[in-house]
Amino acid sequence: MKDRLFILSQYLLPHHLLSRLIGCAAECRVGWFKNRLIGWFAQQYQVNMSEAQVEDLTAFAHFNDFFTRALKDGARPLDTASGAVLSPADGAVSQLGKIEQGRVFQAKGHSFSVIELLGGDSQRAAPFMGGDFATVYLSPKDYHRVHMPLTGTLKEMVYVPGRLFSVNQTTAENVPELFARNERVVCLFDTERGPMAVVLVGAMIVASIETVWAGLITPPKRALKTFRYDETARAPIVLEKGAELGRFKLGSTAVVLFGPEQVQWAEELAANSPVKMGQRLGLPRS
Repeated sequence: MKDRLFILSQYLLPHHLLSRLIGCAAECRVGWFKNRLIGWFAQQYQVNMSEAQVEDLTAFAHFNDFFTRALKDGARPLDTASGAVLSPADGAVSQLGKIEQGRVFQAKGHSFSVIELLGGDSQRAAPFMGGDFATVYLSPKDYHRVHMPLTGTLKEMVYVPGRLFSVNQTTAENVPELFARNERVVCLFDTERGPMAVVLVGAMIVASIETVWAGLITPPKRALKTFRYDETARAPIVLEKGAELGRFKLGSTAVVLFGPEQVQWAEELAANSPVKMGQRLGLPRS
């Protein structure tokens, strides 16, 4: 009954209004307010500040400054295996495996369309049909910057408007096509393993999503927008493996896609496996 009421509330709540109001609070610079909020959050979620560049909770300008905190050099060593595909973020593997019949497995009885995930364009989705996916969920205590799984040249970025359902095990098991319904930013790269998509999926109380090359992406006017980065559009943007790609101001999920026969996920990883940014998710298929 508790789960049913929670899911019902997800459909009834004004997702965007609630998220924007919380976003305003997260940018508040009033000392007593932001210090109390940061202190409560760090204690509530047992945030490990010993690995942060700035350990003093009162030194942050506002809550979002704390939430998107940088880590100390060496806090996330990158796996050095040749061709290793890295975890883009701290968190837990929600699911990983094959893209079958154009769909990505979400949770028991649920999957979602790759075409819809990538903004409704079948040509954009075509290179990933029959390929592989990994979904990484970022919990509140995690480091909330997203990094490159492989070195890649940015080809396209797509902002896809949508809802802002909470993202957790309960919603994954009960909200159909959750990740293809929520607001998201699709980043498409060319890599040594062919096309790679990294999708930053929003959630309730995610106040914004940023990328390192474009800055703030959400909240914009909620209309689908496509940005091309080929030679005819603007100078190429190349991001090295492990480089920061973007960040969540309040967190959610990153979905990574590859084409067929390009990557082999690590055998020890399964649903709910904890991961750290820079950890090996997989290796090239021979």
